[in-house]
Amino acid sequence: MTSASLTLQDFFARFGQQRQLAGPLLILLILAMMVLPLPPFFLDLFFTFNIAISVIVMLVAMSVMKPLDFSVFPTVLLVTTLLRLSLNVASTRVVLLEGHTGPGAAGRVIEAFGHFLVGGNYAVGLVVFTILVVINFVVITKGAGRVAEVAARFTLDAMPGKQMAIDADLNAGLIGEDEARKRRTTIAQEADFFGSMDGASKFVRGDAVAGILIMLINVIGGLFVGVLQHNLDIGTAARTYTLLTIGDGLVAQIPALIISIAAGMVVTRVGDDQDVSQQFVSQLFSNPKLLFLTAAIIGLLGLIPGMPNFVFLLIASILAAMAWQLEKRSRTATPVPVTVAPVASRETQEASWSDVTPLDVLGLEVGYRLIPLVDKSQDGELLRRIRGIRKKFAQEVGFLVSPVHIRDNLELKPNAYKILLNGVEIGEGEAFPGSLLAINPGRVAGQLPGTATKDPAFGLPAVWIDPAQREQAQAYGYTVVDASTVAATHLNHLILSHAAELLGRQETQALLDHLAKEMPKVVEDLVPKTLSIGVLQKVLRNLLEEGVHLRDMRTIIETLVDLAPRSQDPELLTAQVRNALGRSIVQELYPGGADLQVISLDPQLERLLLQAVAGAGDGASIEPGLADTLVREAVAAAQHQEEVGLPMVLLVPGSLRTLLSRFLRRSVSQLKVLAHTEVPEDRTIKVTSIIGQRV
Repeated sequence: MTSASLTLQDFFARFGQQRQLAGPLLILLILAMMVLPLPPFFLDLFFTFNIAISVIVMLVAMSVMKPLDFSVFPTVLLVTTLLRLSLNVASTRVVLLEGHTGPGAAGRVIEAFGHFLVGGNYAVGLVVFTILVVINFVVITKGAGRVAEVAARFTLDAMPGKQMAIDADLNAGLIGEDEARKRRTTIAQEADFFGSMDGASKFVRGDAVAGILIMLINVIGGLFVGVLQHNLDIGTAARTYTLLTIGDGLVAQIPALIISIAAGMVVTRVGDDQDVSQQFVSQLFSNPKLLFLTAAIIGLLGLIPGMPNFVFLLIASILAAMAWQLEKRSRTATPVPVTVAPVASRETQEASWSDVTPLDVLGLEVGYRLIPLVDKSQDGELLRRIRGIRKKFAQEVGFLVSPVHIRDNLELKPNAYKILLNGVEIGEGEAFPGSLLAINPGRVAGQLPGTATKDPAFGLPAVWIDPAQREQAQAYGYTVVDASTVAATHLNHLILSHAAELLGRQETQALLDHLAKEMPKVVEDLVPKTLSIGVLQKVLRNLLEEGVHLRDMRTIIETLVDLAPRSQDPELLTAQVRNALGRSIVQELYPGGADLQVISLDPQLERLLLQAVAGAGDGASIEPGLADTLVREAVAAAQHQEEVGLPMVLLVPGSLRTLLSRFLRRSVSQLKVLAHTEVPEDRTIKVTSIIGQRV
């Protein structure tokens, strides 16, 4: 007994290791059935296996939560269709060779379907077979194919919007890079799946057409074989070969019908939190009022003379009993007690220094309808997103931003919010809990009904829509986000754009304390030995103002340690630190080994600016007429770079970089100004636009 069990265990273990051979072996077996003759027993075995496989496929299709849980389904459709066709070929061979010997010539399964299911009447069999083919071909397969085609088209159209929604969540710190990569893969798989289903549905339709042709060929061929080769009379040959053909057709078309139903279930699924059975029960039989109404209608029909009264009244009684049970459950459900917080008493007290509170560095004020989003007791969605924003900011920018102080403000509109920096408003917007914001990224396929507005973070045109319109909006190419994501994305954008103002001396000291744990000697040599914390803060702020992150603090501190003994000028120190960080600055603007396609200055304009800088020193200024021309051409060059999909980067001599960066920042906020000394020697520079050719 033990040796037998060990042998079985070894067999299954070896089978599990060789599962990759199952697919090729199955295909080879299917192809072999088309060529090699099969005895009736093996036909019975394979026909039964075909029916079992179709039932398994249908049950799996009913139990999956979302279509991608059954991503192999298009391939399964192809394999099962090929299996049925190969069985048709094998059974046709046996029917034509051995059909004259009797109804059991092609096996017991075909005999049972040809005699038991249609009563041995080939006329009835023809009608039943034709009806099954019409149901499969005209109704189920055609409908499932149309749904798959539309789903594939909508899925492809919605891909840009879904990708932008993932990028928005990633930028807001709501998800990590791994989760974003996983979601992008899922979106690509959805498009591939529905596209494959659109093509695979053609296999099933072709199978139905092939079934009709095979039946006609078998009937006509059987008549010729029976009459001409086996000397049967026409009536006997027609009855014998037609019944065998009908049995063969039914035993193939019933599994095909089951597979088609499974395909329809997969592509028509809406929602992924319940399987089909749970959705049927929860959505059809969950409203007692509707069940009572249905029971009353059926009961009234059952009272009409001449109607099958017993059946109608039986169904009405069952529906009424179900409705009564549901009503009873809803009445006996335990109500959730609501606790009312006591109102704190306020006593008049003398003024004290405790009444003088410093301004919060970052503040968020919300209207009363947004309070649930920031309520700690309800674990508000916006609270969790703000925590993610601070964490992502610290990881990317290089220091920990101050906590966001949240309070309600009854003076605001109910759905409004306001973002404050040191008590001064830097942004405002509106968010509608329970609705979704569909943002137009620039190219959408249609318009949506709803409340027109603008995305508060980037000013893009947008529409507040009902949640039921999400799939339609994504299919049109909109980026769809909820109310908490709208506020979180706006807050994240403002924090990044005001990063320099958020770095105070307290944050600078906290950053140094953190670095001292890993590089104590370097930090000790810098502050306070050679550089004050105030100068260090100015240098770091200068970097942040131009979008340079502080993640590489080792390089920043080591550069300052070397230069601080010779100069305490923050501007000069910033320029040298940028040179040291040149490789990472360029990498951020031009990922990989891409060529640096940049904007440049005309040599004549460059000489004029260099003379102005040399003559005025730190107080250099640009003549008004020249300044207007410079701004106008810089704007035009930046727009050209954006239109062709290139970074907006201006490359200038090092002595002009600071002057032009500050001068152009207000007019072209996204334009980055690089110095020649910041570009690594191994990077290739290509000039795409020149500013000042007409100066």
